[in-house]
Amino acid sequence: QVRLIESGGGLEHIGGSLRLSCAASGFVFNNYGMAWFRQAPGEERRLVATINDSGWGTYYVDSVKGRLVISRDNAKNTVYLQMNSLKPEDTAVYYCAATNSRHGSIRRADYDYWGQGTQVTVSS
Repeated sequence: QVRLIESGGGLEHIGGSLRLSCAASGFVFNNYGMAWFRQAPGEERRLVATINDSGWGTYYVDSVKGRLVISRDNAKNTVYLQMNSLKPEDTAVYYCAATNSRHGSIRRADYDYWGQGTQVTVSS
């Protein structure tokens, strides 16, 4: 059974930091590209960052470059999202996702497995 379980969300102040984790099981983790998406209230789910199977290749949407960092530990079957310099517009439910495209993908439709999401709220 495939599982992606996110953790680490919560309430943080503007300028603060959070580290999200996503623990994967039920598939060969190091054969999959991974990504973080987010969905704010009333909006569609949007890509935040992707990482390839080895962890050496990453992609970020412009709004998070320089503040959010995606990484993975294939020995632990876990992908991370380090969130720094948080802004109110980072408030959303964050989802991790897995694609059998080893390079990762910027297209939501390419992702095969999804976690249940973790809430991040940034307030003043």
